[in-house]
Order: sequence, then structure tokens, then C-alpha cells
Amino acid sequence: MISVVGHTAVDHICNVSHLPSPNASASIFDRTIAFGGGAANIAVGIALLGGEVSLISAVGGDFAGSEYDKRMKELHIRQEFFLEPNKHTATAFMFTDPDKNQMTYFEWGASTLFQSEKAPSLPFVHMATADPNFNVQVAKQSGFASFDPGQDLHRYTAEHLKAIFENINLLVANHHEYAGMCKTLGITREELISRVPMAIETKSSDGCVLFEDGKETFIPAVKVRCVDPTGAGDAFRAGFLTAYAAGYSAADSCRIGTVTASFVVETSGCQIGLPDWNTLVKRYEDTTGTFPSHGPSRA
Repeated sequence: MISVVGHTAVDHICNVSHLPSPNASASIFDRTIAFGGGAANIAVGIALLGGEVSLISAVGGDFAGSEYDKRMKELHIRQEFFLEPNKHTATAFMFTDPDKNQMTYFEWGASTLFQSEKAPSLPFVHMATADPNFNVQVAKQSGFASFDPGQDLHRYTAEHLKAIFENINLLVANHHEYAGMCKTLGITREELISRVPMAIETKSSDGCVLFEDGKETFIPAVKVRCVDPTGAGDAFRAGFLTAYAAGYSAADSCRIGTVTASFVVETSGCQIGLPDWNTLVKRYEDTTGTFPSHGPSRA
């Protein structure tokens, strides 16, 4: 069982003329409303790939019986939800310019419950965007723990990050988030990577870099036509976690993650293009090479 901690959200994805400076405006060319939330995106991706997954999240009074709720139940995602009936389920407003630069505004809504609820103890967990104190407790109490600060990085203090890094097995973040964590901690990227047993730095269309046992491995992205980059990082994490939990090596899991991400950027919406396992394997063999074998399960 792979557990994922963090937000369930509704996404408003907008393509805009440009990202405006303060006190300025921009035109919205089109807008898509889609299922989202970093943790929920990852959980859905894992479920579609055939993994057994639980989602530790928070939802508002608008969630029960919704199409999103029905979708999760259809995928047999184990819902371990905190409920705040008087608030909205978290909502993200994402803006992407023609050069694929992004800006996001996020309404926490029911996710404020993470600040007061008790953190669970989990055998194999990925901590996505959520309350820093909650994630610190999850990291301290769990077995294998993976951490992704995501767009909530601005909420983390140096003390939060230090406590998490002392208790995780894997750090996965994009190059912007690595820079942000280094700034918060006052250390170099190399020092940051040395603090965790395994680290992955995602680099958008340039692929990712895996740091493991003092070795650095570059994994290129799969080249496809990009319609919208929103959700690619979550898809990468879903592919990586599904594969790594099943016993694939970290490097092969990264390759599986990059192939998973390639499907999502071809559509608008974080969950719309996610593949099942057989579809993933076919694209892997068409683009990357012979599909790898794996060892014993880790989760």
C-alpha cells in the first residue's frame, strides 16, 4: 500500500496572454475546470497504474457525492479524509503563459484541517503539499518516507525542513523548489542533496536528475507535444512511486515516471491524460527501450 498525504482540490486552469506584474492585468484565452490537488493527482495516477493506494487528505462539505468523489471510489482509492463541512474543498487557480511559465493561487479551504488533525504512522508514504507541521510528524512516524514541498514551500521554515530531511528516504522537487529550499536553509544545492539518502530534481522538459549513493544519473524527458504542463510533476511522482514500491530500481522508476508525465502534458488537466500500466509500458518501449524487470516489492 502506498499512502499519499496532501491536498485534494478543484483546479481552474487558465491559459493567459502573459503573467502580469503587480497592478496590471492579462487576458484569459481559455479556462478548464478539472480534478486536482497534488496528493490526489498522485493517488489517482497510482490507482490507474494498478497500485494500491490510500489518500490522506481533507475535503469540504461540497465533496461527498461529487463527481470527484465518485471517480475516486471507481478507482478504489482508499479515502482517509478529514472533513470540514463548512468550507470548500481546496481550490487552485493556475495561469500559464504562451512560454509555459506558470503562476498559481491556492485556496486551502478544508485543507486547514491539516493544522489541527493528528498525523498517522504509515509504512510507505509520499508527503505532497500539506501543512508543514503535519508533514514533520508524518516523516517522524513513518517507514519509507518521500517528501515533495511543492507549491506550499513558502510555508516551510528552516526548522521544518531540517526535521523532515532527518527522517525521509527520498526528496523529490523541481529546480525552482530546490533553489527555494536552499535559500530557506542558507546552504548550497550540493549540501542539500547530501542531507538525504536519495534525491530527485525534476527539470520540466529537460527531464530529471537522480542522486543516489553518491552517484548522479540524468534521465531525459520523453518528447511529446505539450498542450499544458500542469500536473506533469504529479504524474512523474505517481509513476515513480508505483514503480519503486513494486521493486524497480530508482533509475528505472525515474524513467517510468518521465513516461507517465509525458501523457499528462498532452492534455489540459492534471488527471485527464494519465495512463494505465499497459499503455505506459507500450510508450516506454516505443520511446525509451526495453521495459525493465524489478525486484521484490517495497510496499
